[in-house]
Amino acid sequence: MGSARILTIAPELLGAAPCIDAAREAGLVVSMGHTDATYEQARAAMARGVRSATHVYNAMRPFSHRDPGVIGAVLTSPEVNAELIADGVHVEEGAMKLLLLAKDGAHVTLVSDGLSATGMPDGKYTSGGVCRNAEGILAGSTLTLDRALRNIVALGASLPDAVRMLTLNPASLLGIEFKKGSLRVGADADILLLDRSLHLTGVWARGVRLN
Repeated sequence: MGSARILTIAPELLGAAPCIDAAREAGLVVSMGHTDATYEQARAAMARGVRSATHVYNAMRPFSHRDPGVIGAVLTSPEVNAELIADGVHVEEGAMKLLLLAKDGAHVTLVSDGLSATGMPDGKYTSGGVCRNAEGILAGSTLTLDRALRNIVALGASLPDAVRMLTLNPASLLGIEFKKGSLRVGADADILLLDRSLHLTGVWARGVRLN
């Protein structure tokens, strides 16, 4: 398996079913993403072992009351992890709140989708700021996860739930929760210190302070 831990696949594609089976047999977590799957196709993939959805709402069949699609399947399947790019650009506030209401704090993971220019201000770069391609389509993010934490708390999530979405949830999805994502005996002691306004003030990696 090497260093691979998670595979994102569009379950409606020809050959997706045996690929899901092979990935799971190899020990990979399988996620749905960049997909035009119907509700039924998404549910069938979940029954086959898909455990997560990549960048929920983005690059997915739009939700409709007569065609709920993969988004409807994710929102109504509490056991499936939902990745969320909480920058307020990829997903609007109301849609983020809907996801948080539909999924409990144990089944949402905050991700950055960050590109190489993460941390740079908006402007014209090879990549940077709010990242769009020449056609104006979103092509990644410059979101940092401390900002995602502040954004999701501002939407009404409790601080413990928000921290869990950044730490224990992704670690548990990958099966590494006894080394990463929590403070416990035997874990790697990767620690971020935040001030009261949730801005980063200190970083430790495996117990060693880096700043």
